[in-house]
Amino acid sequence: MRPSLPILNGEPAPTSERAAKPPWLKVKAPGGPRYAAMKQRARRLGLATVCEEAQCPNIGECWSGGTATFMLMGEVCTRGCRFCAVDTQKRPPALDPAEPGNIAEAVRDMALSYVVITSVNRDDMPDGGSAHLASCLDAVRAQSPSVLLEVLIPDFQGDRDALDRIAGTDLAVLAHNVETVERLTPSVRDPRASYRQSLEVLEYVKGQRPELLTKSSIMLGLGEEESEVVTTLADLRSVGVDIVTLGQYLRPSHKHLSVQSFITPEAFERLGQRARGMGFGFVASGPLVRSSYRAGELYVEGRLTEQHSALFSPVQAG
Repeated sequence: MRPSLPILNGEPAPTSERAAKPPWLKVKAPGGPRYAAMKQRARRLGLATVCEEAQCPNIGECWSGGTATFMLMGEVCTRGCRFCAVDTQKRPPALDPAEPGNIAEAVRDMALSYVVITSVNRDDMPDGGSAHLASCLDAVRAQSPSVLLEVLIPDFQGDRDALDRIAGTDLAVLAHNVETVERLTPSVRDPRASYRQSLEVLEYVKGQRPELLTKSSIMLGLGEEESEVVTTLADLRSVGVDIVTLGQYLRPSHKHLSVQSFITPEAFERLGQRARGMGFGFVASGPLVRSSYRAGELYVEGRLTEQHSALFSPVQAG
C-alpha cells in the first residue's frame, strides 16, 4: 500500500474533532473596527461572503486587512457537495437584479485593491448564471478601474459559452477548484462535478486566454494518500494552472464528511516544496490556507506588473 500523509500523533482524527483540533489549527476570534465595518456593509447591501458561508478560519486576518471574498448569485447552491457548508436546494430563489450594483458599490466604498468573487452553482439556469456573474464583474470594474479581480467559478457543467462569458471579463485570476484527489471525488463532491471536468475547465480557459492566471485548490485530510496529492498537482500543472493552494479540510457540521486526519505543518511544507518544483508560479500550502487565501495577492500583482511592462515597454532599435 502507498504511504499515507502523516496524521496527528500517527492516529486518525478523533471523533470529537472540535475538541481535538491540534494547536496549529487554533486561530484568534475575529474582531476589530474594520472587521465590523465590512460585516455591516455586506449586511446592508444584502451580500453574502464566502468568508462567513464557508466558515473560513482566516476571516479575522483577511477582513481586518481589507480583503474579502464575496459569494454571488445567492446563498443557496443547487449542488450538495459533502464538504461544503453552503445550503442547497434544487431551485434556489431568483437572482437579485440589484446584485451587480451592490457588489460594485461595496468594492468601491471599501476601497479594496484586490477582490475575490465566487458564486454558488446555479444548475437550474440555462447558462448556469454566467451572464449574471459576468455582469457583476463588469460592474465592479466600471466603478473600481484599478482593482484586481479574482473569480472562483463553478464548472458550469463544462459549458464553453458560459466559460467564454466569464473569461471575457477583465480578470486578473480565474480559479476553479478540483477540491480533492480523483479517487475521492465521487464521495466528496456532488455527482454533477467530476475531477476530469474540472481539469478540462481549467485547460479550456487557459487555452482561450493564455495570459490569464489560473488557480486551483486541494483540501487535505479526507483520506487521500500523498502520492495521490502529487498526482493531482501534476494534473493541474499539465493543464497550465499557475497558482495552487493546499489546506486542511475542517468539518462544517456533523452532517458533513468527517475529517480523516489532521495534516501536520511539516507535511504541508513538503507538499508545497514538491508543487514549487513542478513549476507552479505561486504555491500556498498550510493547515489554514483556503482557496481564496490572500497570500497570493503580491504574486498576482507582481506578475501583472511584469506583463504590463512587457506589453508597453518601448521596442529596442536593432
